[in-house]
Amino acid sequence: MAYKEYVLLPLIALVSLLITVTKTVAITPEIALLNRNSFPNGFIFGTASSAYQYEGASNEGGRAPSIWDTFTHKYPERIDDRSNGDAAVDSYHRYKEDVQIMKDMNLDAYRFSISWSRIIPNGKLSGGINQEGIDYYNNLINELLAKGLEPFVTLFHWDLPQTLEDEYGGFLSPRIVKDFQDYAELCFKEFGDRVKHWITLNEPWAYSMKGYAEGTKAPGRCSSWSNPDCNGGDSGTEPYLATHYQLLAHAAAVNLYKTKYQRFQNGVIGITLYSIWYEPLSESKLDQKAAERAIDFLFGWFMDPLTRGDYPKSMRSLVKSRLPKFTREQSRLLINSFDFLGMNYYTANYASDAPELRNVRGNYLTDSLVNFSFVRDGKPIGENVGSDWLYVYPKGFREILLYTKEKYNNPVIYITENGVSEYDDPSLSLEESLLDSYRIDYYYRHLYYLRDAMKKGVNVKGYFAWSLLDNFEWENGYLMRFGIHYVDYNNGLKRYSKLSALWFKDFLKIETKLHDSM
Repeated sequence: MAYKEYVLLPLIALVSLLITVTKTVAITPEIALLNRNSFPNGFIFGTASSAYQYEGASNEGGRAPSIWDTFTHKYPERIDDRSNGDAAVDSYHRYKEDVQIMKDMNLDAYRFSISWSRIIPNGKLSGGINQEGIDYYNNLINELLAKGLEPFVTLFHWDLPQTLEDEYGGFLSPRIVKDFQDYAELCFKEFGDRVKHWITLNEPWAYSMKGYAEGTKAPGRCSSWSNPDCNGGDSGTEPYLATHYQLLAHAAAVNLYKTKYQRFQNGVIGITLYSIWYEPLSESKLDQKAAERAIDFLFGWFMDPLTRGDYPKSMRSLVKSRLPKFTREQSRLLINSFDFLGMNYYTANYASDAPELRNVRGNYLTDSLVNFSFVRDGKPIGENVGSDWLYVYPKGFREILLYTKEKYNNPVIYITENGVSEYDDPSLSLEESLLDSYRIDYYYRHLYYLRDAMKKGVNVKGYFAWSLLDNFEWENGYLMRFGIHYVDYNNGLKRYSKLSALWFKDFLKIETKLHDSM
């Protein structure tokens, strides 16, 4: 289907857009003036996705199971609607259609991930390479380039080959470092002549915290005393081990790329981290310190090793012997092991000091001695329009960017995810489901604060909206929709433009006369 066939009735779209713009102007000064030309020439706009959430074809093309295949089939009760990514949104077969949607939206780039178990089914090179998987990604990359879209490729977006989990516990073992390095090198060899932006890991915090402390994401490990649904794990040690070996795997892959491939492939490599802005619950020094610790235990947990070679002092003090140590050589490889930093931002929290947690058995969920809340004095930090964890606080976007600039020497940054969700509502008509004016409001305001951060010197080079399509949203299954395009799960996975997609298309129009208003 051609993209234009998805378009809403123009009158409905125009009325809704006018309502949105009017509402937004009242909230954020000068926001109505925002468009592509509000950002520097060469600033990249794109959308983002991941293999398990999009591809489907779980048993096709030589692909072997990942830990997410196992998790969704073994523990369906942990997925809201007891679903899985077996079919997802079928981008494996529909990639040309999806690339055309992006092209027609005036986007510049597409961020996607490679499924490790699709190109190395056994996880290890010694087990053989799957040429069908290589061919699929070659075809996708070539299609993107043919349409003028730049590929940003994530090597690991949580879908570890199940064979490595079974053999040695995946990211709980130092053996993962060599296998990840080998996998990364295969990708550099096969795709590096065309891929110029590599991301080693996506949100390693979420992988460690959700997968090993809470158990709500694959591999679903956690202590029974922290989550009665867990079957095996230790929330006091395993999240820290999983992060440690993710960082070492990242450093090994970056070192390999920089020493062997970067000089003649002329690409750059980085890592994508999850970010939340924490506001102190009160003006007390204790709550201000608690907010700083909260950032340390989420963002600094990775940024300090990547810039200073060790974990934050607050973590060393509170976690003590449960926090692994880096050797001198490991620290050397970690420091400055990124050409750019990817940052994913969605929401913010209040943080308050919680000394009473010292009496709780040590685990990642309580080690920071911080209580978290979305509410202060009976008022939420922002509007909650979708996921229960996502309260809209665009000011926090600017604050975490300024924090990163000041504390971590102003790195080159790409915003690799930013977006808002809504619950799937089967009572709505298709036309009603496409009228996501609140999503336009979310993007308007976040782009406004992004531009403000850039005016204050933050070195941001691009912005990727999450997500191009509604998709499999991990433990929320298909009940949560983050897409700027609606996917009809009951009618052949047809794609339809939401109002936000039409807004982005207009926002990204390339004017005859470009100018830089920064």
